[in-house]
Amino acid sequence: MADNDKKKKKKKMVNITINLPYIYDVNIQKLIGMKIVASRSEAIRTALRDFLHDEYNNLKLLGYFEDSP
Repeated sequence: MADNDKKKKKKKMVNITINLPYIYDVNIQKLIGMKIVASRSEAIRTALRDFLHDEYNNLKLLGYFEDSP
């Protein structure tokens, strides 16, 4: 039963396929080698999360959301 509870609470992930320029992969591999990120997936998730956070804040500043000043 405890296993079922863990499965319910775990956030779903989706698989996507992307094409990146070779140099991006070279640099991601360097980050992995330096142990800054654990994997390509983690590097891309981090970059996307940071991008979306920045864009949300930019849109908020421009008044696109009701809760903006």
